[in-house]
Amino acid sequence: MSDRRRAELRDFLRIRRARLTPADVGMPPGGRRRTPGLRREEVAVLAGVGVSWYTWLEQGRDITVSADVLDAISRALRLDGAEREHLYLLAGLNPPRRDPVPAVPVAPELQRVLDAWSPRPGYVRDRHWNFVALNDAAKDVFGYGDTDHNCLVTFFTNARYRSVLEHWAAAAPGVVARFRADAARHPDDPEYDRLIADLCAASAEFAELWSRHEVSVPARTVKAILHPEVGLLVLEATLLPLPERPGDQMVLYNPRPGTGSVERLARLAGAPLSRAG
Repeated sequence: MSDRRRAELRDFLRIRRARLTPADVGMPPGGRRRTPGLRREEVAVLAGVGVSWYTWLEQGRDITVSADVLDAISRALRLDGAEREHLYLLAGLNPPRRDPVPAVPVAPELQRVLDAWSPRPGYVRDRHWNFVALNDAAKDVFGYGDTDHNCLVTFFTNARYRSVLEHWAAAAPGVVARFRADAARHPDDPEYDRLIADLCAASAEFAELWSRHEVSVPARTVKAILHPEVGLLVLEATLLPLPERPGDQMVLYNPRPGTGSVERLARLAGAPLSRAG
C-alpha cells in the first residue's frame, strides 16, 4: 500500500468515525469525550473485530483485510454504497459488484424451527455468544439490529436494549458470571480473550464486573421487557444444546403465564399465539 493510500485510508476512517455519536449507533454516551465521534474501541466492538486490529487499519498499517471485515466496518460506520466502495479501494481490494448474499448460518431445518416459534423470540448462539440465527420476533421484541452480533456485547453496549430491559443492573452480574464460566471451559481459545479485552475497553461496567471473577452455572432466565409499543413482556428462556453444532445453543423464549405477555406478543406480531397467559 502506498503512503498516499495509507494517509487517505487513515483520514477517511477517522473522519467517518468522528461524524457518528454513540446515540447514532445505539450505544450509551460513555462519559465526556476529548474529541467528537465514536472511539476506536466502540467501532471495533460494533464491527466485531479487535481494537488493536482496527487501530492498525485506521493507521494504514500493512495488514491483511477481508471483504467480510470491511463490510462489518462499513455497517458500523454507517457507510453508504459509494463510501463502502471507496473503503474497499483504499484497503486494496476490488469492490464487490453487488452486496454479497449472506451465507445460511444454520441448517435450513433449524431456521424453520426458529421461524415456526414466532411470534415468540428465538435465536441460535455459538459458544462465544455470537448470534448465528434469529427469528423476526427476536428482532422485534429485543430490538436487535444489524450491528448486534453478540449477546454479551449487545447487553452492555446497545442503549436501546438496555432501556427496555427491566432490572438490567440486577441481571448484569449474572450475565458476566455465566460468560466467565463458559470462557473457562475453553482456556486456549483466543477469541474469548479478544472479546473480553474489547468489551472491557468499550464498557466500564463490564470491566468492573469482570474484575470480580464471579462464576455461575447456567440458570433459568426470565426477561422482563418494557416494549415501547405493547408494554411489559415477561419471557422465560429455555436453552437447548445442538448436538450437530457443538457449543451452539438454541435459546427459545416463552411468555410467562398470567402476565398478559401472550396477548402483547400477539399484538406486536399481528399473529395469534396458541397458548393463553
